[in-house]
Amino acid sequence: MVLGSIVMAKLAVASGVPAPLAILAGLLVTTVLGLCNGLIVALFRVPPFVATLGMLNLAYATTLLYSGQASVDNLPPGLLILDSHIPIGSFALPIGPLVMLAVIAVMWYLLNATGWGRHIYAFGNNVEAARLTGINVTRLQISAYLSAGIIYGIAALLVLGRTTVGDPNAGQTDNLDSITAVVIGGTSLFGGRGGVIGTLIGALIVGVLRNGLTLVGVEALWQTFATGIIVIVAVAADEATRRKRA
Repeated sequence: MVLGSIVMAKLAVASGVPAPLAILAGLLVTTVLGLCNGLIVALFRVPPFVATLGMLNLAYATTLLYSGQASVDNLPPGLLILDSHIPIGSFALPIGPLVMLAVIAVMWYLLNATGWGRHIYAFGNNVEAARLTGINVTRLQISAYLSAGIIYGIAALLVLGRTTVGDPNAGQTDNLDSITAVVIGGTSLFGGRGGVIGTLIGALIVGVLRNGLTLVGVEALWQTFATGIIVIVAVAADEATRRKRA
């Protein structure tokens, strides 16, 4: 996500690339990284956690190298489009949240109303059973990571709209927050169970928690500490539930 935002910002500011092309370049970078994750996991059978953690470190190092560890400011308005509003009478609807809701709606439809979504759940429940039923699990895994890469690119544009700068150190806790949101939202880290709506609720809970801790004066370090505890408790509860069902 951060690498995509830096690519967009650097191309638009330092290289003078038009904002639409810079956005497409950033989306291409994140999509390719998602594809690489999928290929590593699906073709080389590398555990997903190891593959994505390794790619996270590679992307972070690349971000620092490409940006020179410096923020990119004076972004053109085209890169801040998701921070703008749509005027409706006396109201103004923010575009960023609308894009977020659109992504959620699309993913909900894909997961609940298409064969691809049913195959994703089947794969999560039992890989071997999914393979024996005729599902091309290799292609399915790659498509899942490819979809994630596209969403990273959209998130990169949202970050630029929210911060108005290309910050190579942005999103330091977003990885932990996203895991927390998913687990709180009812998605099992062991696969086969979960949904987009639950993830949205989990994200709202994490956001309210962090904002609440900030308002009462809790330092960011202790906020991360609290989030880590929540992740451990939620995963432990998920494991207990899974064992009980088994």
